Amino acid sequence: MSLHVHPSSDDASAAAADCLADKSVCAIGLDVGGTKIAGGLLSVSDGQILARRLQPTGAERGGRAVLNDVFQLASELAAECADRNRPARAVGLGVCELVDREGRQLSANRIAWMDLPVREELSKIAPTVLEADVRAAALAESAFGAGQPFREFLYVTVGTGISCCLMVEGSPHLGARGLSGTMASSPLAIPCERCGHMNRRSLEDLAAGPALVERFRAAGGSAEQGQDVLRAAAEGDRRAEQIVQSAGEALESQIALLVNTLDPEAVVVGGGLGLSTGPFWEHFIAATRRNIWSDAHRDLPILRAATGTDAGWIGAALRAWQAL
Repeated sequence: MSLHVHPSSDDASAAAADCLADKSVCAIGLDVGGTKIAGGLLSVSDGQILARRLQPTGAERGGRAVLNDVFQLASELAAECADRNRPARAVGLGVCELVDREGRQLSANRIAWMDLPVREELSKIAPTVLEADVRAAALAESAFGAGQPFREFLYVTVGTGISCCLMVEGSPHLGARGLSGTMASSPLAIPCERCGHMNRRSLEDLAAGPALVERFRAAGGSAEQGQDVLRAAAEGDRRAEQIVQSAGEALESQIALLVNTLDPEAVVVGGGLGLSTGPFWEHFIAATRRNIWSDAHRDLPILRAATGTDAGWIGAALRAWQAL
């Protein structure tokens, strides 16, 4: 991996160069999702992964319990830095919530942290930066992954949730309030011309991992996670096939709409479900291209995230290092 630096000023460029020259510097990255907490140590001089950690989120226990786990994980990673004689200069924290331009969490859909001093507590370990998980993952792909060759690309993550980030010259497009990326949370209000029924479900209600599980169970199937439903579909379970097909059609049409609207050079797909192989991926590619309106867009690269399921914490570590 090679580290791409996108400084905003001469001073930032000089600071980045100094930091890169210091072979001992590392940053802690944490990615708090709806299902799992991933973390690790990133060597900022060369982009190498020095350590990885993974554990369940258990968000149903409440925000304090999750924060305690995150603090413990960050402390363990900081101790490993010390054992390596490489100081942890920053903590980057990606979270599956809205995060504004000032690094403040503005939603509590899954992680109830809005009333907790998250940055203040983690800053006892090292200076801490909070970032939306999808933007962190997109940054990792821009610096180290499939997005490296492109000036502008669209990153889409499909897992417990579904969201996106437009990367422009190495930086995520934030929007006026820093709240861009919620591509799948609003209802897809489309009336049926035959029966008049109004669909009020969102894309996440149709195609995210928990939605696949819920829909498959309602049809009489057995599954614990979205991958189980994909596996059942690949093995010929007709109920799973129908669920995966309808979920895929909704997802693919939404991504095609974003391609039509934003005109990126490429689409990079990550997340647990987004990285799936086999029939799901093959159908995803073909259907997305069919739904793209312009011939000029239709052949754009659609790529898997090269940093894989590490993207969130890697990008969070890199974001913290860039900021601090």
